Amino acid sequence: MARSFTRFIGGTRGMVQLGTALVSNAYVKGFFEGTIYKGDTKAICVPGLNCYACPGALGSCPIGSLQAVLGSRGNYFSWYVGGLIVAFGAFLGRFTCGWLCPFGFFQDLLYRIPIPKGMRKLRKLPGERYLAMIRHMLLVVMVILLPLFAVDFIGQGSPWFCTWVCPSGTLSGLLLLAGNESLREVVGWLFAWKNLILIVTVVLSIFVYRPFCRYLCPLGAIYGYFNPIALYRFSIDKEKCTRCGVCQRVCKLDIDVFDHPNSSACIRCGDCIKACPHDAILHGAQVFTNPSASQNASGCPQ
Repeated sequence: MARSFTRFIGGTRGMVQLGTALVSNAYVKGFFEGTIYKGDTKAICVPGLNCYACPGALGSCPIGSLQAVLGSRGNYFSWYVGGLIVAFGAFLGRFTCGWLCPFGFFQDLLYRIPIPKGMRKLRKLPGERYLAMIRHMLLVVMVILLPLFAVDFIGQGSPWFCTWVCPSGTLSGLLLLAGNESLREVVGWLFAWKNLILIVTVVLSIFVYRPFCRYLCPLGAIYGYFNPIALYRFSIDKEKCTRCGVCQRVCKLDIDVFDHPNSSACIRCGDCIKACPHDAILHGAQVFTNPSASQNASGCPQ
């Protein structure tokens, strides 16, 4: 049974993701009482998307924190929040998305739900290249510009992405509502709209791998910019590589690993590394210690 559980959550990576989700949402009391943890650690940003409104959340989401600072009266930048995001990106790139993000883990579990063979032949949605641009647009418009400039009469902005889009926040809101009767009485049409986004995300996640990460996540967009230059990055050893195509066939994001090993879409899940029959995909410290490695640092979205 333990082996079946490990296989379902995705082996070592799944265990790390599960551990991260449990540690960052360890305020068990909140789930039973429908309350939010407000202790000192709530001021600390976690690396992945983990909504402030989750009853068990011990820390804050970087994107939510960034919007809160940008939208607050008299503050236009937070060196702490911005520096933390840059630090995670510079060291890990989108490794954070693949290994440390609770909502990414939630999508991974949905994708592992057994469905009839042949129903997952669609590896990407039509217009993938253009859909992938949405996350960059959301970052610029809803995370940065609107909180800065769409302000009320006292100069206070709003967390637009969290309010109007983020399905992770909606999922956390459902958990909060489950234990808080007074909140259930005041939810309106906005919550219905957010539920629609969550439902679409959940359904798509069963058939297409990580649709939120691919198309909507602004945090993933930021980390993706760092993929080509992060300390943890990929490289191809051209002396070993035969261009057999195995790496792209096993990649759930359908990335051309040979030409774009550091694509901004890559979440560093490691499937291509495990599948390569020639051990030609270098990663982490191997990139700096192998002189024959090809330093292909293309960051083009796939």
